[in-house]
Amino acid sequence: MLGKLTKFIAVPVMALALSACGINSVPTAEEQAKAKWADVQTYYQRRADLIPNLVETVKGAAASEQAILTGVVEARAKATSIQVNASELGDVSKMAEYAAAQGALSQNIGRLLATVEAYPDIKSNQNYIALQSQIEGAENRIAIARRDYNEAVRQYNTTIRTFPDIIGAKIIHGAEPMAPFEAVSEGAEEAPNVSFGS
Repeated sequence: MLGKLTKFIAVPVMALALSACGINSVPTAEEQAKAKWADVQTYYQRRADLIPNLVETVKGAAASEQAILTGVVEARAKATSIQVNASELGDVSKMAEYAAAQGALSQNIGRLLATVEAYPDIKSNQNYIALQSQIEGAENRIAIARRDYNEAVRQYNTTIRTFPDIIGAKIIHGAEPMAPFEAVSEGAEEAPNVSFGS
C-alpha cells in the first residue's frame, strides 16, 4: 500500500520537476523570438515594396536629384538581397550585415525625403503625400517590430541561462543564444546634408 502511494505522489512531483526544467519554456521562448523575427522581415519587405512607387512619384519632379534616387534604388536592392532566416538568428555577423543594409536604406530614404522639401509641387501631390505617409508608417512598424524581436530574444536568452530552465535548455534542447537586432549605421546620428547648389 505504501509503495502505491509513493508512486502516486512521485508521478506528479516528477512531472512538475520536469516542467520546471525548460522542457516547454525553452522551445516556447525560441518560437516566440522566431515569430518576432518574421514580423521584422515582413515590415522590411513592406517598406521595400513601397519604395519603387515613392521613387517613381518623386522622379518626375526631382530629376536633378538623380543621385539620391539612384542611391535609394541601390540601397533597396542591397537590403532585399540580404536575408536572415530563423536558423541564423545566432549568427552575429549575419545579423550585423542585415542591420547595416537596412540602415543604409533608411539613410537613403531620409535623404530622399529631405530632398523633397525643396520641391513644393511634389509635397502637394496627393500620391506623394500618401506614399510618404506609408513610408513613415512602415518605418514606425519596423521600429516596433525590432523592439518586440529584441525583447523576445532577451526573454529567450534569459530563459536558457537561468535555473531551472538551463537544465532543459542545455541537456534536452541544446539551446544557443540568439543575436538581438542592432541597427547601427555609420553616421546615423547625423542629419542628412542636402545641398541644392550647382
